[in-house]
Amino acid sequence: MTETADVSQHLQWMENGVHGDPFSFLGLHRDNNGWLVRVWLPGANKGWLEGQPLQPLAGSACFVAHLSEDQKNRLPQHYRIAWEEDDGVRHDMVSPWSFAQQAGDLDLHLFAEGRHWHIYNLLGAHPSCIDGVDGVYFAVWAPAAKRVSVIGNFNNWHGLRHPMRVCGSSGVWELFIPGLQCGDLYKFEILCGHNNALRIKTDPYASQMEMRPETASVVCRSQHLWQDQQWMQQRAEADWQHQPISIYELHLGSWARDEQGNFLNYRALAQRLLGYLQHTGFTHVELLPVAEHPLDQSWGYQTSGYYAPTSRFGTPDDLRYLIDLLHQHGIGVFLDWVPAHFPRDDFALARFDGTALYEHQDPRQGEHLEWGTYIFNYGRNEVRNFLIANALYWLQEFHIDGLRVDAVASMLCLDYAREDGQWLPNRYGGNENLEAVEFIKTLNHEVHAQCPGALMMAEESTSWPLVSRPTWMGGLGFSMKWNMGWMNDTLRYFKQDPIYRSHHHNQLTFSQMYAYSENFVLPLSHDEVVHLKGSLAGKMPGDNWQKMANLRLLLAWQWLNPGKKLLFMGGEMGQWTEWNETVSLDWNLLNYPDHKGIQQLVCDLNRLYRQAPALHQYEFEQQGFEWIECNDQQHSLLSFIRKGGQEYMVCLFNFLPLPRQHYQVGMPHPGTWQEILNTDASLYGGSNVGNQGIVFTQEQPLMGKPCSATVTIPPLGAVVLKYQG
Repeated sequence: MTETADVSQHLQWMENGVHGDPFSFLGLHRDNNGWLVRVWLPGANKGWLEGQPLQPLAGSACFVAHLSEDQKNRLPQHYRIAWEEDDGVRHDMVSPWSFAQQAGDLDLHLFAEGRHWHIYNLLGAHPSCIDGVDGVYFAVWAPAAKRVSVIGNFNNWHGLRHPMRVCGSSGVWELFIPGLQCGDLYKFEILCGHNNALRIKTDPYASQMEMRPETASVVCRSQHLWQDQQWMQQRAEADWQHQPISIYELHLGSWARDEQGNFLNYRALAQRLLGYLQHTGFTHVELLPVAEHPLDQSWGYQTSGYYAPTSRFGTPDDLRYLIDLLHQHGIGVFLDWVPAHFPRDDFALARFDGTALYEHQDPRQGEHLEWGTYIFNYGRNEVRNFLIANALYWLQEFHIDGLRVDAVASMLCLDYAREDGQWLPNRYGGNENLEAVEFIKTLNHEVHAQCPGALMMAEESTSWPLVSRPTWMGGLGFSMKWNMGWMNDTLRYFKQDPIYRSHHHNQLTFSQMYAYSENFVLPLSHDEVVHLKGSLAGKMPGDNWQKMANLRLLLAWQWLNPGKKLLFMGGEMGQWTEWNETVSLDWNLLNYPDHKGIQQLVCDLNRLYRQAPALHQYEFEQQGFEWIECNDQQHSLLSFIRKGGQEYMVCLFNFLPLPRQHYQVGMPHPGTWQEILNTDASLYGGSNVGNQGIVFTQEQPLMGKPCSATVTIPPLGAVVLKYQG
């Protein structure tokens, strides 16, 4: 091909937007007559190179300047170009075609292997200074693309103005655009290789996005200066398994709003939330997903921007402020994280470069029929890298203390929510998703290795073994697992009219058969107060008094059983209505004694739980729990001992609306026992039936214990007795 024909071919590719390597044509090059500089200026009628006129090339958007050897030697490495458009407006910038490839071979190699744990520092949009020139470096993975361009408010969203270079066979495209800065909006325009279709996509690695319904990515860089060094050091050294963890599960968009019903900023939420958590005594807050999502009604569980905190509540640094403030006051922050699926929204991950890039191509593996979403391809190195790096991103860049991993069962089981013929077995013929298992193990291993003290919690609803056991033991490597069986059995029991509870007694006792097989969290979560399930208070049988008493009993049952605690917002004050993500919690309820009493009980349960080693030291070990009487289904009574340190506590429960007076119960030690908690106290809205603060034992052995006591257990109530000696 002659030089003229070669230039003509390049121009045709550029004009048609199909040039895969624009840097091979644009910029400074030697030709048969010396040196020349080519620039690409769609919409320009005049152009200049360092003040000298450029010549349009063959009536195209390409402008050229021929240089002598001396002119070439005097040309700056990163030269300025200027141009004038038809409207007479003049523009100038440092040429983006003057910069060498920035992505290094090691970065690209590690990404291709799925082991670049900080790939978000390469891919995405990064304000940078390269060779003394300020601008923004863009990089995106789109291996099936024929051409990728950066479009934005800086180039009138014109797909031919800033085509990117592809970095070898990596599938990574990059471009440094001088002069851009934080706040600029951008997307990627992708020309699909197989059908020449154009797709406009937000950046999968964007660290900020526009407020929905807009979907552009936003260039940003954190300016936050962390002040939580003491917290992070203590977290790294903490013996968390033997310390209290009491989690307040929170949806930021509906916990509290302003007087007009609008969202509050992360910073305003931080101030309110800090005071509330200090008052109620929770050790941690768990945020429902805050990664960017287009639909409010998804509560964040259909994520479109995995690296971008949602703009509904402010900027990424506003979120950092919230986390930092809570840390400085001794409160941890967990985050709900969704690596199991993503939505089909055309602007985001779905069919990103025209192919099933992030998802499986086969719908039997790549689509959630129940949720209408796509499933990540855990067998693809770059996809695993995207997710594991994302987990580390939240933990390291936002100082998140742990991730609750959503829908783990759907990841592990190939036949999850599928009928016969709708799923493909693994290579051994089983239903285990072997690629997802390896992804989860690698995820947990890297988190624990790189983020000391960070916790990984699985929402896993099957009987998959060793979920919360180390990977070197053959486990999945999670720190803890939500005890869905305990939650379901407990709520089914409490919804029963007390007259029938004797027939369901085992629903309360069965969990002790497996309570120490995993490190369990006892959750009463958001999933139990939506979709016509009713609020916790609304589930309870009986009249209003009985509903409130049952709710107090339920909360005591949760806090006094072994296992870390999680309660969804609103449950701590007995909200009557089912959770509605479009409005604030009904804070006005706290003006009523019954609801104020529920909140006070939660405050006291948290205080007792935090202060008493008997209630938190051995939550994952059998030695911290002992039944006194678990078989009195006739009277719907239960009693057990909690032990830790030098403490002993006897916990008594009456699940009927009748007071149980003169009840003989076996006691582990003779002497005096103080009644330190009674859910029927008038302070909590109860009727004040109890033991007047103290119980004395008798020498008579009972229930396999060396002595006994006569006690009163209030109706639909729980009593805690602490050994005094």
